[in-house]
Amino acid sequence: MSAIEFLRPEGWLDESGGPRYVQLRHRLESGIESGVMPPNSSLPPEREIAEITELSRVTVRKAIQELVREGLIEQRQGSGSFVRERMSRMEQSLSHLTSFTEDMARRGMKTTSRWLERGVFLATQAEREGLDLTDGAEIARIYRLREAGGRPMALERASLPLDILPNPLEVTTSLYEVLGRNGVRPVRAVQKISAINLAAREADLLSVAEGAAGLSIERTSYLASGRVAELTRSLYRGDAYDFVAELHL
Repeated sequence: MSAIEFLRPEGWLDESGGPRYVQLRHRLESGIESGVMPPNSSLPPEREIAEITELSRVTVRKAIQELVREGLIEQRQGSGSFVRERMSRMEQSLSHLTSFTEDMARRGMKTTSRWLERGVFLATQAEREGLDLTDGAEIARIYRLREAGGRPMALERASLPLDILPNPLEVTTSLYEVLGRNGVRPVRAVQKISAINLAAREADLLSVAEGAAGLSIERTSYLASGRVAELTRSLYRGDAYDFVAELHL
């Protein structure tokens, strides 16, 4: 069945079925899930969808914009709307203190980084308070886009005291590998996880639509001595991860 035939209103558009844009959104979702509209295929133009469904272009546009926000459809400037390729979701354990590189290596995936910031900087007030540093202290800060299998997965910003990471340029792949070699790898951490909608800049870097669902993880990591060694905030694609914790009585 073609997308045009699938979108004809007979059988799914109902006067008592609620808002029309919601009905159209559900129909488009069904077409995507069933494979009628496969990944990377283009949707008919809004004008054509309006003619097929006998709906207004405003209604069609609203339904499509909702699917853009959900990450099912992407709009390409000058080309139209396309079904996004669905990313396989990964389960990420919250029970073990591991690095992104280690997590992906266990899955047989090669990781790469796109550096957005890396160097020695004057610590912000939040960094001074979180790392227990004095006024005027400098810190090592690294900020990068983490990719696995050639796909953007997460944005990771880490701040560390200079005596723990004297040379941030030494970090080329795994931060924890470098800390381990230097004998200062954290042994425990406290994490705060929040659901967010990604802002335009972060969404662009992660190749998702502005406002798409994401996960923010703020981590404070500690050495065996109890000293804070690292402050990290990571933004993960909401369509890529499920975080799992094992609980015991």
